[in-house]
Amino acid sequence: MSRRADRCPSPKPRGECPGASSCGHSPDVREETAMHDHRKLGRELDLFDTDPLIGAGLPYWLPDGAAVRHALEEYVRAAERRAGYRHVYSPVLGKRELYEISGHWSHYSDDMFPPMSLGAEQVVLRPSLCPHHALIYRSRSHSHRELPLRMAELGGMYRSELSGVLGGLTRVRAIQLNDAHIFCTPDQVADEAWAALEMIRRAYEALGVAPARYRLSLPGPGGKYVVAPEMWRRSTALLTDVLDRSGLPYEAVEGEAAFYGPKIDVQVADAAGRESTLSTVQVDFHQPEQFDLHYIGADGARHRPVMVHRSVIGSVERAVAHLIEQHGGAFPAWLAPVQVEILPVSEAELPNAEALARRCVDLGLRAEVAGPERGSLGARVRQARLVPYQAVVGAKEAADDHVALRLRDGRRLAPRPADDVLARVRALVDAHSADLWDAAAS
Repeated sequence: MSRRADRCPSPKPRGECPGASSCGHSPDVREETAMHDHRKLGRELDLFDTDPLIGAGLPYWLPDGAAVRHALEEYVRAAERRAGYRHVYSPVLGKRELYEISGHWSHYSDDMFPPMSLGAEQVVLRPSLCPHHALIYRSRSHSHRELPLRMAELGGMYRSELSGVLGGLTRVRAIQLNDAHIFCTPDQVADEAWAALEMIRRAYEALGVAPARYRLSLPGPGGKYVVAPEMWRRSTALLTDVLDRSGLPYEAVEGEAAFYGPKIDVQVADAAGRESTLSTVQVDFHQPEQFDLHYIGADGARHRPVMVHRSVIGSVERAVAHLIEQHGGAFPAWLAPVQVEILPVSEAELPNAEALARRCVDLGLRAEVAGPERGSLGARVRQARLVPYQAVVGAKEAADDHVALRLRDGRRLAPRPADDVLARVRALVDAHSADLWDAAAS
């Protein structure tokens, strides 16, 4: 990962946009950018916050933010299981020697926290998960029949980011990474990389995210890269073929590769046009060599696997930051911290509203009751403007066990049986649909 801060198209640092004459942004764009700044919205919506006693670049998640994060993580885990990945857990610490072998210590130590002495040993907060996964692979013998072996983890890692580039959730020092490593034969690399791009495409569709561009990230002059020209040639050719096969438009950019190999980066942009990398696919011949990984081929001999690094949503922190800005806090229903806001018209309907909330929870929906103590019905509707579904319960609805549903987009549905409403909402949430309601059911 580059240590450069995300920037405006102008040379001004992040957050400085004094006028259209200097950065090219119109007042409307600057206003929209400020309105959708995830740092502002995240605090206003009680999603996350920071405290100087915890430290810079170390945000904590409030209950609503934790609900968004949990839904995102569960989506990724389920998608990985369907794609044949097996999940593991690995520690966030490793001996310095581990990162000397992987190459991180010689090529990446500026981004790592200093080692901690434990007796005669030195341990380090890991800057990535791949060395641990390489050791997990190496711990057992493998036949060619087991490959591709797809290993995934939502795991913590740590980057010693400079204080000047830290900001909200986009640049942090403690990262929860959606990471995976595929150990495969050379003949399987292209198919696995293509399948990873397809997983990313489906995830973006569910998240309501549009890539700004696809980037083939190559080494550049003066960088700290592994010196292995043939390895770079092979891995670059493989990723180029994958991009060409996918039909995706892409741009080759020097200086953005990982130290061990080229990568496909999926770039997203905020309202001001600032780009960041959300997802990535990488081909790595280096670490299998460093860790002496092998599998037994059909000929009975030992062969070297290739390691494909793949991240569908990248860091959970950066993904949520982008989703906040993309949707302005109005998340897709399956991601929303509160999915159903139940609005009893008066105190008399409060018991029915609370019973309805319990039914929502039993169905796995995130629901809360906003009673008359919070103000008039109109005021409560406005307060719940970001919630996908507002279930109004008046005297007639309470008597008939019906719900009058208001959708976030302004549509109002005629009262209908509560069980029918909740079943339809649950089905849309399970489908990770961008639609709030099935038009055929209106």
